[in-house]
Formats: sequence, structure tokens, C-alpha cells
Amino acid sequence: MDYDLIVIGSGPGGYHAALRAAQLGLKTACVEKGAVGGVCLNTGCIPTKALLHVAAELRGAAHASEFGVSFGAPKLDLETMNGWKDSVVQKMTGGVKMLFKGNKVDLLEGEGRFVDAHTLQVGDKKVTAERFIVATGSRPIQIPGFEFDGERIIDSTGALKVTKVPKRFMAIGGSAIGLEFSDVYSALGSEVTVVEMMDRIVPVGDADASKELHKALEKKGISIRTATKAVSQKKTSKGTEVVLEDAKGKKETVTVDTILVAVGRSPNGKGLGLEEIGVEVDDRGFVKVVNDHMQTTVDHIYAIGDVARAPLLAHKAMKEGLAAAEHAAGKPSGYDTVVPAVIYTSPELASVGMTEQEAKDAGYSVRIGKFPLSASGRATTLGVDSGMVKLVGDEKTDLLLGFHMVGPGAGDIVSEAALAIEMGATLEDIALTQHAHPTLAEAVMEAAEHAHGHAIHIANRRR
Repeated sequence: MDYDLIVIGSGPGGYHAALRAAQLGLKTACVEKGAVGGVCLNTGCIPTKALLHVAAELRGAAHASEFGVSFGAPKLDLETMNGWKDSVVQKMTGGVKMLFKGNKVDLLEGEGRFVDAHTLQVGDKKVTAERFIVATGSRPIQIPGFEFDGERIIDSTGALKVTKVPKRFMAIGGSAIGLEFSDVYSALGSEVTVVEMMDRIVPVGDADASKELHKALEKKGISIRTATKAVSQKKTSKGTEVVLEDAKGKKETVTVDTILVAVGRSPNGKGLGLEEIGVEVDDRGFVKVVNDHMQTTVDHIYAIGDVARAPLLAHKAMKEGLAAAEHAAGKPSGYDTVVPAVIYTSPELASVGMTEQEAKDAGYSVRIGKFPLSASGRATTLGVDSGMVKLVGDEKTDLLLGFHMVGPGAGDIVSEAALAIEMGATLEDIALTQHAHPTLAEAVMEAAEHAHGHAIHIANRRR
């Protein structure tokens, strides 16, 4: 065999898997048909957060006069902004290439397809390996009547190419991608409309957190239409007319310049030759994994990340990649950790574990603790007057079951809750743990105190 292990795809899951395998002594190669780093580093997580940082700086400058500091009207230089964003991407992808070189991982450029169970066609070459990890990621879902054209109707990659700021911007889909780009374009000066078919934005999240984020985004001038679907669109001399229909069947026409379709992503499990060698791939394109080692229905082939199963998150793919590589190297491994999720709007929404409804549906008698950031000294010094922390606990054991936060820094603070759940911490454990003052993280402690009726800074009302 040419290699002990070949990883197909160099996104977060793929490059983590390749590097860990090499660290464990396996002769390893990573196949990549596009840019090293995959969607996340090139057209997803990293450049999106760069634009969100620009948006935050714009808003900060605009509101600084409230604190006695005036910069004047911010001037937007799109060429410099895009150049800076691209430099961030290049730094990250260049770092992965250096890690490959330093760990002696061979980068095989080209599209990979299985010829047989141990042979992969990459471009005009065939390479063989004892084991394989499929990490081919996902792609944006298109919806009928709103096919991408790269100009009027775009996907997330198109939304990153800010060559001009549209006067009117619409996001179809009220979850992470749609909301993050809506936040960006609103800060850049667009009139923004978000259309969500479900009855609330972030429909998989906790209802209270969703409501809090909804209020915060509308306060910034973003129009949010829930329980509404986009049924058709047509180009006119005035822009693109989009027909919306609410749950009662009432129709409305909204004219916009740019439409972002952000209704989810589809796994890239088809077209790899997997089915021909006995690997089960479902109709959606998900590659079936049969255990927490991430093995497929063919033992020596693993699948990780978006192509394997939901949730479609980079950090989940990373941990799955490590588990698969360790198992492929004959080491103890397994993937059974909780998965935090973050929407990087301003404010951020972060969660881990169960929502209140999920806990009730699972048969728990829940104990809820909540703390509004309006009562936080640190939040007040930051000019924050909204947001909250909500903890979901088990009434019987007091174990923490879920964490939900809307506010600045939520994406960092969620890690405290993830560790607490992993370690089996109780609400009392969190309440008794000293948190530095004044910090936003104190709100987690305060919410835990509230769950037991011991809150200092808010009324002790439990529901």
C-alpha cells in the first residue's frame, strides 16, 4: 500500500484527522480538490467572522458618541475590507499547509474517487491505502425558483464577495448563516429582511434564547418575518420582487436587490464511488456511520463531519476526525461529547446541551435559572442592555442539562457550560464556583443561584 491512511478532504475534520494520524505514526496523505482548509477556512467560518468583526467595529464607531467619543461618520473601503478578510483566510490556510509539511502529511491535489475498496483515483493517478477517512463536507442547499446565479441570488460563498453593498438585502433562512450575513449587511448599510418558514428564528434552539435574539436584531433595524415562506421571485426594473406567504396564506411582495438563500447544507457523500464498494450512503448524501469510532459499513473506511451526520459544525468534525484517526491507528477512541453551537451575530447566541422543551420531552422535571444581562455590571459598562443566560437543570439530581446565552462573548462562555455538562456538574456546583467580578461569565453563576432561589441581583422567581 502507498499509505497507511488517506483522508479525503482537508476541512477542519479532515486536516485534524490527517495530523493526528501522522502524529500516531501512520504514513498519511490528505486529498483535496479545492483549497486547503475546506469550506470553513476559505468560504465559511473564518471569513464570515472577519466580516462580522468589521460589522461590530462599524457599529461601535457609530455608537461611540454615547460614551463621549466621536469619530465622525465611518467611511467604508470595500477593497481594503475584502483584502483584509482574504489575508485572514490566507494566514489560516497557510498554517494548515505548514502543519502538513511539519508532520509529513502528503497533500494530494485533485478529486478523489474510489476505484476499489483500497484504491483511490486522484486526478490521473491511483493511490492505495489500508484505511480511509471520508471528510468531504457539504454544500449549500438550493430551493426551487431561487437557484443561485451569483448576482441577484447567492449562497454563503457569494455573500462573502462584497463588491458592493446592496440597498436591500434578504436572507431566506433564519438560522446561523442567514442571521450572521444579515447582521453583516445591516451594519454595512443594507435594509435587511430575514424570512424564516418556522414560527421563530433559530428553530432548533431554546425558545427563550430565540426570542431574545429576535428582539436584539429587530432593535438594530433588521426586519424578521417568521412563519413565512418565499414562494417566488422575478427580476424587474426596480430589483427582484419576492412573493412571501405567511402561515394564514396571506401574500406580500417585497422588492430587494440581493437574496441570500441560507436554508441549510447538503452532505457531499455522492459521487465518491462509496456505494460501489459497499459503503452505505443515504438519499440525502449522508455516509452512514455505525459507531463512535466513525466507522462506516465497510470497517476500514471512516466518515466524519458534515458528510457523516448532523450537526454540521466545524468543531464537531474536528473531534470526530481525531476519534477516527486514533481508531485507525489502533488506539482507544470514541466520540460521545456534547456539542456547543454558536451564532456569531451581535449579540451572539450560544448553547450546549438540552433546550427546556427537549428536557421536558425526555421526561425530566426541569429546574430553570435565568439571569438578564441588564442586571450585569460588566454588561452595563459595555453598553449592553439586553441578553440573558438560561440554565436548564434536572429537578431531581440538580445536574446541568443545558445552557443558553444571548449576549457578547456567549461563544466563549459556552465552553464553561460544556465542561460542566461533561463533568456532571450540578447547578449548585456552578453557583458555588467563584466567578471573577465584574465579568459577563458571572451571569452563569447568577443564573445558577436563581435556579435555587438564591439570586442576589434579581428577584428570585422560579417557574
